[in-house]
Amino acid sequence: MGCSVVERIRTDGDKGVRKAIPPCCLKAMGTCPSEAKCHETVVAGWFSEGRIWALCEAHSLKVERILYRGKSDYQEILVFESSGYGKVLALDGIVQLTEKDECAYQEMITHLPLCSIPSPKNVLVIGGGDGAVLREISRHLSVEVIDICEIDQMVIDVCRKFFPNLSVGFEDPRVQLHVADAVDFLKKAPAGKYDAIIVDSSDPIGPAQELVKKSFFEIAAMSLRPGGVLCNQAESMWLHTHLIQDMLSTCCETFKGSVHFAWTSVPTYPSGTIGFLLCSTEGPPVNFLDPVNPIEKQEGALKFRRELRFYNSEMHRAAFALPSFLKKELSTVYNSQLRYCSSSVYVFVFSPPHLISVLDSTARQRLVWAFG
Repeated sequence: MGCSVVERIRTDGDKGVRKAIPPCCLKAMGTCPSEAKCHETVVAGWFSEGRIWALCEAHSLKVERILYRGKSDYQEILVFESSGYGKVLALDGIVQLTEKDECAYQEMITHLPLCSIPSPKNVLVIGGGDGAVLREISRHLSVEVIDICEIDQMVIDVCRKFFPNLSVGFEDPRVQLHVADAVDFLKKAPAGKYDAIIVDSSDPIGPAQELVKKSFFEIAAMSLRPGGVLCNQAESMWLHTHLIQDMLSTCCETFKGSVHFAWTSVPTYPSGTIGFLLCSTEGPPVNFLDPVNPIEKQEGALKFRRELRFYNSEMHRAAFALPSFLKKELSTVYNSQLRYCSSSVYVFVFSPPHLISVLDSTARQRLVWAFG
């Protein structure tokens, strides 16, 4: 697919071939001629996302100008200025972020886990080459070490150039950048090193598909301290229910603390929503549903002189409220599962209410309902 509307014709001086130049590319070349060229996802001035995970729909953004296109060893990178959402980053034709709504994703994927545990000190980010998750972690002054493992150096370089308000996170002296494969990196990490791991990956295709396999979750769990937490991007509840079910099933087998699904609204993602999988290892109980470490009370909340635009404690709690259809779908995974934790806390995950009767009154008071 290519740009279909032609504004003028030029002659290739070397080959004498007449080539059509679409208007979207003319405008782009006029503003950044050395970097902006036509792109197959831009048709008549509109970017349309061709997403494998959402074959039943298409989402389009009006393009003001194409700022950059290039190809790394792993993926194609496109940056363009949109009419309504500011600058947009797309990888392999899939929108990763826009300046207007990136706050919803970046703030939630970061503060949902970090505000659920007291005083996190060692945090690992997997992916996140745009730097925005680092920006959000920097608000937590208790954090001493921020490791980031990003496989694609070109993503980092492009985002530093075109998205300085996001990549500012790399300026934090606590950040240690590792350009490497995440699975290999975690295999070498000391057991129990991290308080939290945040997996800010692209869709689970290509290199990122390794990040939804049981083998990955197993080494991630080993890298967390007792009572440590993992937050993993978990796609759309409207379009990817089977993937969510598979991830939840795998994580219930792997993480011996608690497993929760949360979600938020991001307009430029398929169906306008994105999910998060939150898991904790066996150890001190983690109640994801109620932030014990509220960001509003932290001195670093205004880091980089930037106020939080989306996340707050109310949004934190609301993220775990699930629609009825999703509760029903997830019950196929969690129905009647009972786990006994080392702290003598019974954890029911979406179990039928009548099963509570098998517990005594003390045990009932210690139940943790993961899905309401």
